[in-house]
Amino acid sequence: MDINLARTFLTVAETGSFIEAARKMHVTQSTVSARVKVLEDLLGRPLFDRSKHGASMTAAGEQFRKHALALVRVWQHAQLEVGLSDQHRDHLSVGGPLSLWDGFLLRWITWLRSAIPDIAVSTSAGVSSGLTQRLLEGTLDLAVVYRPVQPPGLIVEHLFDEEFVLVTSGRSMSRRIGGDYVFVNWGPDFQLDHASAHPELTSPGLSMDLGPLALSYVLGNPASGYFPMRLVKQHIARGRLRLPKRVRKFVYPVYMIYPESRDEEAYEPILGGLRREAAKLS
Repeated sequence: MDINLARTFLTVAETGSFIEAARKMHVTQSTVSARVKVLEDLLGRPLFDRSKHGASMTAAGEQFRKHALALVRVWQHAQLEVGLSDQHRDHLSVGGPLSLWDGFLLRWITWLRSAIPDIAVSTSAGVSSGLTQRLLEGTLDLAVVYRPVQPPGLIVEHLFDEEFVLVTSGRSMSRRIGGDYVFVNWGPDFQLDHASAHPELTSPGLSMDLGPLALSYVLGNPASGYFPMRLVKQHIARGRLRLPKRVRKFVYPVYMIYPESRDEEAYEPILGGLRREAAKLS
């Protein structure tokens, strides 16, 4: 299938309009309509409901969307690997949640680039479900995630347990969390556990999606928030941050996931380096 068909479908789905999709893709509206018609003929189902207000996906369109995303990702992955083939022996695509890149995966990448420099590396951040899906699609070679599922064809190996603790840079050591609290979005599991443990903090004054940015804020202002212990322990040791007493902690096991069908000779040094980096956190 022409990859432009999938890209056009996704652009119409994103914009909700054939006209806006044409503008965004720098083609004519008739070209967009023709591409969507080809797709609908191939699939035997209408993908959009057209009206004077725009275009909305049908049930078939909603189902096709995830496959269109997968098709585009596979094509982009193929382009990347082919483009790198002249300069590098191999290519490794790695994914993990943002919280695991800072202070863990980046250190492993530093080792990897030094120990195996002829392998090109590409990285991405995402949630466990999305990264697992990309492993199944073949657009990701290795993922490091919290609490994964284990689909057929993938190996799940425990690395370490991540402990999230509440720290404060303010003067008060009270158990009560005050108005200086910063909610840091560490992912779906953390959101659920946090809501259960702290129902009084469902509407915090400040919320941040980026953990490193939130940590910089807490270090620079009298504030408190939850962070992985590995990221804050040096600041605790130096007295810049403190641990309030008897406040709930959250612990999440961290796993690496990789394909059962793999070149073990090529994978083992990579996985071994990751295991050694994880062992340093114990």
